[in-house]
Amino acid sequence: MKKRIFTADRPTESQFHLGNYVGSLANRVKLQDEHEEFIMLADLHALTTHAEKTEHIKENIHELVLNYLAVGLDPKKVTFFVQSHTAIPSIALILGMLTPLSVLQRQPALKEKLAQGCGLTYGLLGYPVLMAADILGPRGDLVPVGKDQKAHVEYARDIAQKFNALYGKTLTVPVSLIGKAGTLVGIDGKAKMSKSLGNAIFLLDEPEAVKEKVMKMYTDPTRIHPNDPGHTKGNPVFAYHDLFNTNKEEVRELKARYQKGTVGDVEVKEKLAKALNVFLAPIRERYDVLSRKEDIVYDILREGDKKAGKIITQTLEEMKEAMKL
Repeated sequence: MKKRIFTADRPTESQFHLGNYVGSLANRVKLQDEHEEFIMLADLHALTTHAEKTEHIKENIHELVLNYLAVGLDPKKVTFFVQSHTAIPSIALILGMLTPLSVLQRQPALKEKLAQGCGLTYGLLGYPVLMAADILGPRGDLVPVGKDQKAHVEYARDIAQKFNALYGKTLTVPVSLIGKAGTLVGIDGKAKMSKSLGNAIFLLDEPEAVKEKVMKMYTDPTRIHPNDPGHTKGNPVFAYHDLFNTNKEEVRELKARYQKGTVGDVEVKEKLAKALNVFLAPIRERYDVLSRKEDIVYDILREGDKKAGKIITQTLEEMKEAMKL
């Protein structure tokens, strides 16, 4: 029997970039053939930082689903659903009754958000409780996360085990799935790719926009002239070539020439822009076709909400029964 995978995205943005693809989307496409996959649009989590900017959340959900389909996620294999359309908040309320305040105050993510200027709200403090409900409600077996998110899955494990110890085995205890997918440095070469930092190449960027961004990319700062020997290790342009250029012979040749000082940054970047546009072309084409299908997102989410909602409601009812409520 296939394990159930659970992942989620906050609809605070309307599109994905190459960093999202490397960090999670590529893995999700792979996992859909190996497991039963549930992907949640976390509109309630979006409120922790966007409670006063809610007008775009529905639109962002629509666009993100189109992006999912464009990168190759199949709604026949993946269940897409919206967080607020289910009984997850009720599960979170019950779990919150079992959660010591001290546990929430120690969470590393809270300190990071406060350092970024986010105001301390009940929702922000209780973020791990709601995330635990996200995972436990649809009975996720495996939760693919980066190392920075593992603590949230550990909390979900702890609260599930606590509930089961108190009331009998009711909740599925999830396991973190730490993949090999890494992070992608932005085009500035200084930080992880992020829209907010202005260093991102988006999956739906037009060819000219991709080329323009690539030509601005950070390379080897020690290389002054095109005929100076350069470093390929730690060079963002070559990191992108390794990930997205399918012509591996070309990449090997460019690295050898770069290290000898017989190729300039312009040629290396032009070839990268071409490789990226070859990679992105099918995604852009699928998006264009899908975006013209008026009801496709509505239909997918309606079916997903129904399927996920049934499982989550059953989980809630079993929790209440176990608690004699």
